[in-house]
Amino acid sequence: MKVLVDTAIWSLALRRKKPPGNEPRLSELELLIEDGRVAMIGPIRQELLSGVKEQPVFDRLREHLRVFPDTDITSDDYEEAASFFNMCRARGIQGSNTDFLICAVAARHGFPIYTTDDDFRHFAKVLPIALHQP
Repeated sequence: MKVLVDTAIWSLALRRKKPPGNEPRLSELELLIEDGRVAMIGPIRQELLSGVKEQPVFDRLREHLRVFPDTDITSDDYEEAASFFNMCRARGIQGSNTDFLICAVAARHGFPIYTTDDDFRHFAKVLPIALHQP
């Protein structure tokens, strides 16, 4: 089964200084990559590439990410993301449009979401999503 890897995990692996020693979250990402189980969507790709100041770094990151084709996003996904936003907001749970789009795509495909963003734990209490547990 594919796993939708969120921006927070990718950032840990690709954009930030790597944590010292053996980082279990990065080891899990490596396993998902080796097994061909990583799912990607365009908005996550855009978040990762946005704000990269140096063109050579941007180009290198873009090339690394091109290995992972985008899962299609449909009009139904955008509508479901809006519905998810409304469901969570009615319960006092806030999130970004991109986060709810991630949830909608994951729910449609049955992809668990791999993230370190605690907002998704709150979303999972309300929405039909699963979080990937290494």
